[in-house]
Amino acid sequence: MDRRTHLGVGIGWRPEIADTIEALPGIDWVEVVAENICPGHLPDSLQRLRARGTRVIPHGVSLGIGGADRPDAGRLADLAARAQALGAPLVTEHIAFVRAGGPQTASPVLEAGHLLPVPRTRDALRVLCENVRIAQDQLPVPLALENIAALIAWPDEELTEGQFLAELVERTGVGLLIDVANLHTNHVNRGEDPARALEELPLESIAYVHVAGGMERDGVWHDTHAHPVTEPVLKVLDALRSRVAPPGVLLERDENFPAPQELAAELELIRESARISTGRRTETPSTTPPPTPASTPTSAPTPTPTPAPASAPTPVPAPAPEAARQRLALSQTALLDALVGAGPVPEGFDGQRLRVQARALTAKRADIVAKVAPELPQILAAAPGAGYRPAFFSYAKTRPLRAGYRRDALDFAEHALVHATLDPAARRALTHWWQDRTDARPPTRLARLARSAAALVRR
Repeated sequence: MDRRTHLGVGIGWRPEIADTIEALPGIDWVEVVAENICPGHLPDSLQRLRARGTRVIPHGVSLGIGGADRPDAGRLADLAARAQALGAPLVTEHIAFVRAGGPQTASPVLEAGHLLPVPRTRDALRVLCENVRIAQDQLPVPLALENIAALIAWPDEELTEGQFLAELVERTGVGLLIDVANLHTNHVNRGEDPARALEELPLESIAYVHVAGGMERDGVWHDTHAHPVTEPVLKVLDALRSRVAPPGVLLERDENFPAPQELAAELELIRESARISTGRRTETPSTTPPPTPASTPTSAPTPTPTPAPASAPTPVPAPAPEAARQRLALSQTALLDALVGAGPVPEGFDGQRLRVQARALTAKRADIVAKVAPELPQILAAAPGAGYRPAFFSYAKTRPLRAGYRRDALDFAEHALVHATLDPAARRALTHWWQDRTDARPPTRLARLARSAAALVRR
């Protein structure tokens, strides 16, 4: 991968702050969640940013490249289409799994709705390397992968995070997106030393760096992306910068957006910590001549990645044995079943940490459903002794996420009609909401009683 592209300082583009981002001084580039845009209908704000020369990089969250299955061809095609629509110099994803189950385990597919850590074992590394090669072959631009934050740790790990990433890069040539906030999170939550990770990382493979805020509660660090960047995170950034000059640094902020002047001040603080000069350069000095003006459209500057020298071909990892994939599938499915289903705590895991993680996953799921269907919290706000979140938590205990959040909202509404204590007005409103979206008759009183009886029997 060509790592000479200088990005500068950027920010995660979100619709809620699109106007603010366009007006902020010193924004060299932006990153957009790949799944939140449609290649044929890019938001006007992103089109204006591109027209004035601001690079836009798609950042995927749903590929699950660290899972036991090979990457889904449709998801890869979607990611490739977004990279091409944006004229992006690279795409990024996470070293994580987001779903498990299926044919390899003869069980239903479970969705986490969250990025979960891959075990740092030889089996998982072999599977990940093959998955990365499959993705690299189908993407039109280089791929860089991000280290994730985690609350839980796998038992019997064979490699440190730095060793795991170093071997991944050596075997695949993939780039790295290093999130210094995640290094700090794993320091607090799992006792891992950021300094050791930086010592072991192949720093020359870094495509860019993420910085984000969070908060500590009850001894657990929550990587919220909703709070200002803290001093410990900036110290990790400074430690990284003392070893290598990163091509780019990006601020992630997903909610609780501050005033524009506060965002600008935070970006300037990050620029100073990373010691990145103001102004965008297309690439660092090299012997390769720059492209002629005619080769780059003025409406959407698109640097063409330079292929690796012939003397240093990208390594091709050996295919992962199917037995390794199956072992990984079984272990990931057991963990996910404990987190989002009713499965037992797998051997070697901290049960208390798993319960904390499970609650966090359900809370995140409830928040996303509330965004997808904002009428549901309003309808259930006055439900006697319940309300939206308690009703959703009750539903989620027996209904793992399987078919996306819109289906989840419909299933939850039906569950509430059957099980929740609703006054007549709330029941009518919820019935109409559900019926409008399903074009079906709501459950009758007899059906509700039958389902309640069946649920009691199952317990």
